[in-house]
Amino acid sequence: VTLEAFEIPTIRTIIITAEGIPERYARDMRIKAKELGKWIIGPATVGGIAPGSFRIANTGGTIENIIASKLHRPGSVGLVTRSGGLFNELSNIISRNADGVAEGIAIGGDRFPGSDFLDHMLRFEKNPQVKFMILLGEVGGEAEYKVIEAVKNGLITKPVIGWCIGTISKFFGGEVQFGHAGAKAGADRETADAKNRAMKEAGIHVPNNFNELPHVIKGIYEMLRGEGKIKPVVEPEVPPIPEDLSKAIREGKVRKPTNFICTISDDRGEEATYCGVPISEVIEKGLTIADVIGLLWFKRKFPTWASGFVDMVIKVVADHGPAVAGAHNTKVTARAGKDLMSSLATGILTIGPRFGGAIDGAAKYFKMAYEKNMSPNEFVEYMKNVEKIPIPGIGHRVKSTKNPDKRVELLKDYARRNFPKIELLDYALEVEKVTTSKKENLILNVDGTIGVLLVDLFKAIGYSNEEVDKMIEAGAFNAFFVLGRSIGFIGHYLDEKRLDMPLYRHPTDDILYDVKRPEGL
Repeated sequence: VTLEAFEIPTIRTIIITAEGIPERYARDMRIKAKELGKWIIGPATVGGIAPGSFRIANTGGTIENIIASKLHRPGSVGLVTRSGGLFNELSNIISRNADGVAEGIAIGGDRFPGSDFLDHMLRFEKNPQVKFMILLGEVGGEAEYKVIEAVKNGLITKPVIGWCIGTISKFFGGEVQFGHAGAKAGADRETADAKNRAMKEAGIHVPNNFNELPHVIKGIYEMLRGEGKIKPVVEPEVPPIPEDLSKAIREGKVRKPTNFICTISDDRGEEATYCGVPISEVIEKGLTIADVIGLLWFKRKFPTWASGFVDMVIKVVADHGPAVAGAHNTKVTARAGKDLMSSLATGILTIGPRFGGAIDGAAKYFKMAYEKNMSPNEFVEYMKNVEKIPIPGIGHRVKSTKNPDKRVELLKDYARRNFPKIELLDYALEVEKVTTSKKENLILNVDGTIGVLLVDLFKAIGYSNEEVDKMIEAGAFNAFFVLGRSIGFIGHYLDEKRLDMPLYRHPTDDILYDVKRPEGL
């Protein structure tokens, strides 16, 4: 990616935060960058910062630390380090003993950084905002000696404070590898003590130990202020900084508002649960699919008779042959080479007021009429003259009083034997007497039977009229048809794939073409 970035003219500086880049690649990238006149900061860097302007990567840490270390506005110090952690520590020390950082760079801890101390310190030399520089080197490598030569040769004239960490390495036997890949002395010249001595001999301000570094910084700062080279910084007004949300949550100070609320399942523990019931318990107790529907859809454990009815509904509505709209759509889509989900979706999308969606409608209108004490005749007239729609759940294209729907008979028989009450079913059957007296196929169909019996079921297990109304409005009753009929749709999809049926084209002799050429064309 870095090599690709070299080819983009507008990219002039590349930051590489990744560690462990092979040294050969690192050397090649450095050479390539020099040839193209571009900069690389890193690898293994936390970035850099120009206080008051911008920062790169995670330099300076949190916003609270940036404010505390005065990295939110420019100071007078040019800071260059290898270590990202010590960069943050030095920023804090500088803020307490001087007026802050003008620009800071952590060149990275790998053995072959894309740019070294001298590259950046020569920039600092030309930057009028930088009044003095601080170099924090470390054991290993010889990059500090380039700075020493630049100071000796007059390329760097501004005051420089320098220190190399790793002086403790002399107390260890043999070569010691510190945290960074480049922090290992291969010769005496690369030890921290040798570098510190060489810097001091070149006129760089070197403390006797790291603990004295703050005093040296303060001394140089006060000297330059006394000479008038550093003007007092006017501190900008800092707006109140809100506390970091993740930190406040961890400490229990705030409660993060959630985007979603879930009351039916929980996957955060050792085992996922359905309405508080572990899945293993669902299996061990032999709960049925109907019981799982009760837990996940309605947050209740259905009584046995209710689970039996739900199971029966799923079976009854699972399929009604290939000619109905949903199955036909599914088959046509499958034959077009589409996948299962696409084919299933085309079938499900046909479910509505004219196909399968009458369950909710039947439940709604029969329940409303019963609660308003409408007589069957009054209800029929109301639907005709006020709602001006056919009664949902009444009527069948094929079935009639002389040819009853076996599915309806099974549902009614189960309800009579198992339901505590079937008040709405009884009312719907009285309405059926009125409608079939007009036309024998205006029977209570399977959608209507399921709709009114679901009302009887939920009222029997303790739901209020208002709660049942909300279920109907939400489409919960139609959901039984959607779930059950999906079984059939999937069956038709698999049947088409099994038979390897070709693309379907509707026969033209089944289409009435009534196409006329517009006048004037």
